[in-house]
Amino acid sequence: MADFKTRRTAMVDTQVRPSDVTKFPIIEAMLAIPRELYVPESMREAAYIGENVDLGEGRVLLEPRTFSKMLDTLDLGPGDVVLDLGCGLGYSTAVIASLAEFVVAVEDDEERAAEAQGLLSEQGVDNAAVVHGPLAEGAAKSAPYDAIVLQGAVEVIPQALEAQLKDGGRICAIFADGALGTVRIGWKLDGAITWRYAFHASAPVLPGFGRAETFAL
Repeated sequence: MADFKTRRTAMVDTQVRPSDVTKFPIIEAMLAIPRELYVPESMREAAYIGENVDLGEGRVLLEPRTFSKMLDTLDLGPGDVVLDLGCGLGYSTAVIASLAEFVVAVEDDEERAAEAQGLLSEQGVDNAAVVHGPLAEGAAKSAPYDAIVLQGAVEVIPQALEAQLKDGGRICAIFADGALGTVRIGWKLDGAITWRYAFHASAPVLPGFGRAETFAL
């Protein structure tokens, strides 16, 4: 029987803390939440490795370093309502829910969305809801959000999604940029988002966030 609690501690000590993630609520959440439950059963042994975990169909669970640094950059607080796009089986949602007031998670695979909601309920995460639908459309019904986080890379961010961010809110995403992506944080002020560099990380581009192909005659 794998000792996942020991692996969780090792993950935090070797991947999270050395990445300059110092906010105690993030560290506490990542020490407490059983990451192995939120991956396909066949991938449980790989749940704590220092790389993205394959969820199938080109989707991944972001590596602990990348995810924790994104949360650190977003600086979520207990009054925040957060949109978590591409939640997979719900791990990111569970962690964010421990930091924020409420999380609306969006998953475009119906089975995965149902499984994520089931896992979150089983684990007593009662301040989160998983919505099934296209990731790029977000979840306008519960907008505006204090923060938006994307669990995968983007080439472009649709305006419809930017519109769901509260003025004064922030959004964090990995921008696909060759082999090495760039994580940026955007702040919305007077209806416009200003982006700044945070750190380097890479992940597959989420469905609906690719650049539209242009054809020249």
